[in-house]
Amino acid sequence: SEEIKKQMDGLPDYVIACVGGGSNAMGAFYHFLDDPSVKLIGVEAAGLGIHTNKTAATLTLGTPGVLHASRSIMMQDKDGQVVEPHSISAGLDYPGIGPAHAWLKVSDRAQYMAVTDADALIAAVEVSRLEGIIPALETAHAFSVLKDLNLKPTDRVVINLSGRGDKDMNTYIEELDL
Repeated sequence: SEEIKKQMDGLPDYVIACVGGGSNAMGAFYHFLDDPSVKLIGVEAAGLGIHTNKTAATLTLGTPGVLHASRSIMMQDKDGQVVEPHSISAGLDYPGIGPAHAWLKVSDRAQYMAVTDADALIAAVEVSRLEGIIPALETAHAFSVLKDLNLKPTDRVVINLSGRGDKDMNTYIEELDL
């Protein structure tokens, strides 16, 4: 986020980043936390959908608990046992969320959205065709929410492009029947 501030003339209206455990998004959000004019949007993996048992939408479906010695929000059953998450993206396939994201959600400082595997794949193809960039599956989730936001032509939007899609080529080939 420090680099984003240095490179922009003024502030963005939106900063959007994918969220698994949360470090990628916190890196993009950090220097904007005290500026409420910047809308922070974290995008988590809904997998096959939030109404299935094949999801990693921790902030959408999770409950308070302790995972890896941190009290936060996590995917767990009624007995507090970790529920295995699902996402097409290995980087978002995590049953917990960093405590900072739990606080940002509870305090309403950031908005969190969940994107299915199918919608992430659609966004990946669109970004590849329009921009010539093959995004990582994690970042494809972040690109997918653009269609769901009520953006104005003058809005300044930053999407944290967290990785290259070459690592995901086998998944793209398999899932898109290429």
